[in-house]
Amino acid sequence: MGPWWENAKLRWRALRCQHRLFKDYYQSLVPLLELPISRAPLMAMDLEMTGLNPLQDQILSIGLVPIENGTIPLMGAQQKLVQIQGSVGQSATIHGILDNHLTEAVTIEEAMAWFVAQTRGHVLVAHHSPLDCRFLQQDILSIYHQAIVLPAIDTLLLEKHRLLREHSVLKEGSLRLGACRERYGLPIYGAHSALTDALACGELLLAQVASMGGAEELKVGELLAYSR
Repeated sequence: MGPWWENAKLRWRALRCQHRLFKDYYQSLVPLLELPISRAPLMAMDLEMTGLNPLQDQILSIGLVPIENGTIPLMGAQQKLVQIQGSVGQSATIHGILDNHLTEAVTIEEAMAWFVAQTRGHVLVAHHSPLDCRFLQQDILSIYHQAIVLPAIDTLLLEKHRLLREHSVLKEGSLRLGACRERYGLPIYGAHSALTDALACGELLLAQVASMGGAEELKVGELLAYSR
């Protein structure tokens, strides 16, 4: 399946979608698939959650970092903390978000409305995108009663394809975000947050695209196809 199939699927979803908000969301993405990756509006994202099960666990924060014309305008980077039911529990040891950090957080309804508004007209970029997308899809379904597919360029899968062309076996941990960045000579970020990891993911994508060469010819649809 190639870029033409990504385009066809997106057009079909836009046609079939009954919810005006998400019909517009799909339609805003269709013309982007044919753009060179160097000129396409992208949005790197990362989530922090209380766990890894979207049916049981909850989103704690969402980080978004835009990528425009092959650069990252940091003034456009944003992060939202999200209210949850109950306590963050032991998950705080991973993400560092404590219950008292969420006292002025937005509701999940506000967070999803913000996410859709900010990412409309942008192609998502994430490291291991299926995990983040499943959480977002679950909350969107619960709030809007609309199932949605979130097309995303996955930097983990791009790196996996590249490494498998060079090695028959991948070392454990070789596809972690930090390990991927290290291979491209990118700096290590100490602070762990959704915003920092979204920035780290965006920088990794730019390094990956540069290593592929021909960024002016490489289309968004091609990278989405690689992310399957």
